Amino acid sequence: MLVSKKKSPNHPLQPYIERLKAGDALLPDSSDNVLEVVGILHSYGVVLDAYSRNLIYIADNQFLVIFPFFKYFNGEISREKLLRHWWHDRINFEYAEYCMKGMLWHGGGGLDAYLDTPEFKELCAKAIQAKFRGNPLMQGLNRVFPDFMPEQIRQLSYYSGLGQFWRVMSDIFMDLSERYNQGEIKSIPQVVEHILAGLVAAASKPITYAPNIRGQRYEIIPKSVGLTFLSDTGIPYAEAVFFRGTPFLGTVSYNAQANQISPDQSRFTYGALYADPLPVGGAGIPPTLLMQDMRHFLPEYLHDVYKKAPRREDDLLVQICETFQKSMFCVTTAVILGLAPHPLDTEDTEQQEANQAYLEGWMDRFLTSRLIAVNSCDVNS
Repeated sequence: MLVSKKKSPNHPLQPYIERLKAGDALLPDSSDNVLEVVGILHSYGVVLDAYSRNLIYIADNQFLVIFPFFKYFNGEISREKLLRHWWHDRINFEYAEYCMKGMLWHGGGGLDAYLDTPEFKELCAKAIQAKFRGNPLMQGLNRVFPDFMPEQIRQLSYYSGLGQFWRVMSDIFMDLSERYNQGEIKSIPQVVEHILAGLVAAASKPITYAPNIRGQRYEIIPKSVGLTFLSDTGIPYAEAVFFRGTPFLGTVSYNAQANQISPDQSRFTYGALYADPLPVGGAGIPPTLLMQDMRHFLPEYLHDVYKKAPRREDDLLVQICETFQKSMFCVTTAVILGLAPHPLDTEDTEQQEANQAYLEGWMDRFLTSRLIAVNSCDVNS
């Protein structure tokens, strides 16, 4: 009698699937990788703190301000700060807005679904009436273009949602850095475990939004809607920023006849996990702004690593970008583990098959990513 043999998995990235099943991360474990990842996430945490505060400030205090000239000042306007702003001696909050607009455009999750509901439109109408009470010009504009103001509020809701998401992530990364300094974090799996624990702890944290209008709070996203940190902001953020992103101006043609950009948003691969580090520093490349911000907050131990690289600091932004991608694959590992249908070390055959299919779905998206590159990347080579 013939005995049928179960076909063994043969996905091109099967070694990474086996690595995840064994409790490892998408990034190999080494002391150098731990140092780089923790160091860059420390810098990223500082930057995210600034990004988060500004996004929430804009959402709460620049509500339907038609020309928000001072939206990056967080309410602290002075001549010295204005001069530094013009001299570009500041955090690049434009990158935070780039990420926000990417989330708004790609959508997904409960936040996106809620912003199309009658309840949202009703709350928008109340807020618009309160904002422009006694202003016949703006009231008339709202009547002539009834979708204009709600669309601005939809965008402001993403300002607030992303700000709240980054607030949590900043704290997770700063706590990671502190634990590393205390000798508690010594391996990449421990880094992933820390991030996963932080995501799980904050998973059900409510996402709400109630801007300040004439000294009174007006609910736009009430707590009763049930939006939460992980499913309604975290996962859509990862989809929009880690994977899809948006085509970088100056690198591809937006002309439809050129066929350089897919008409299907789900096939976009312009996110952080795909970006080529070499163009970083070029005009029109949004991640350049983030790398510029992070360079100011590098821990000295990581800065020393970059100084020892062949080009020393001549290609500092490229080195930062390569390290940042390593860290993002660690964050992605935490997301993969957190969303797995079953424990990856399960002995149950059916659960193993479900996990295999789940992981292959992720690996399909990694085929053209920087996964293999970061696994062979060494800043000192």
